[in-house]
Amino acid sequence: MEFRAIITRMISRHLYQTIIDRLSQFPAVALLGPRQVGKTTLANQVAEQFSSIYLDLELPSDLAKLADPEWYFKEHSNKLIIIDEIQRQPQLFAVLRGLIDQGRRALQVAGRFLLLGSASIDLLQQSGESLAGRIAYLELTPFNIVETGASSQNQLWLRGGFPDSFLAIDEKSSVIWRQNFIKTYLERDIPALGPRIAAETLRRFWIMLAHHQGSMINAAELARSLAVDGKTIARYTDLLVDLLLVRRLLPWYQNTNKRLVKSPKIYVRDSGIIHTLLGINDFEQLLSHPIVGMSFEGFIIENIYANLPNNASLYFYRTASGAEIDLLIEFASGKRWALEIKRSSSPVVRKGFFHAIEDIKPDACFIICTAKENYAISSQIQVKTLDGFIKILQRAE
Repeated sequence: MEFRAIITRMISRHLYQTIIDRLSQFPAVALLGPRQVGKTTLANQVAEQFSSIYLDLELPSDLAKLADPEWYFKEHSNKLIIIDEIQRQPQLFAVLRGLIDQGRRALQVAGRFLLLGSASIDLLQQSGESLAGRIAYLELTPFNIVETGASSQNQLWLRGGFPDSFLAIDEKSSVIWRQNFIKTYLERDIPALGPRIAAETLRRFWIMLAHHQGSMINAAELARSLAVDGKTIARYTDLLVDLLLVRRLLPWYQNTNKRLVKSPKIYVRDSGIIHTLLGINDFEQLLSHPIVGMSFEGFIIENIYANLPNNASLYFYRTASGAEIDLLIEFASGKRWALEIKRSSSPVVRKGFFHAIEDIKPDACFIICTAKENYAISSQIQVKTLDGFIKILQRAE
């Protein structure tokens, strides 16, 4: 076993038990996530609980085994079959559907296939056409603070959560890994998916998004900078969102008498990738960089997303008059939590936050910041560390 895999196993991934639970319920489970996030390592850990076979569709030797996929899968029908980079062979989904339906008739109803994919939109579209009702979807994010521990928050923020970056022996090694990660995506992985985009053009666009972290991007302005049109900017954004590298945070909207902002905010999802795109190599550079506040905001949002209950969704709230909530968590029950995110140990709440609270009347209000302890500043607002808030979130219903 590789050294990296050994070290990574020391950090317990929070999805491990969830994958096993879903395999006990569904014939197929799809584990989505960007490259190098640890899907294969986690799948191999899960495989230890089953009689299993692992196939990597990037390896010619494994592709050769699937010359007749129906026969091969039937020959191993008593095993969990793990298929990595499934989006590279979309024709397999029709075969999987037929075999799953046959298995159901034979009372073999769960734990047949674990599918790993790095491109969410392709995987969702392909499997959605043929495996509806037969598959459960899970997303593996980079490491989050629950997995690494609260004491490593600054390292996790600076380096990001990709295992090889977070676990690097020093900052220089971490930066080199991230530089090569970005280069590989631009020059190899994205072209392999089909889009014909010049690597340098997409690099410049990715850097622009990093500079505009947490903003509602002006497509016309970015288009002028890249000498392309607005539709091309939308296509580039869609691509990075589909690759799980960029997040669109949607505005919360209900019929009110307020003029609400309706454009999404854009975040580069991994904080370490943002820092490398912007040439930030150590913590001192980060603290003095203009992006520091929005980098921290994105870092908090991604950690919350990684630990979000299944019945909850994330939004932001902003009106034309300046009322604003950085993050609004809405639960299926209709309950809402309002969050203000501050990179400060002594946070000061803006008037816009109070105005927004008056508008939507959330059930709970929190300020997440770099304070050393959790405390309340009023009967309505609690100040929480990231770790302290996630502990509350994990108990929420």
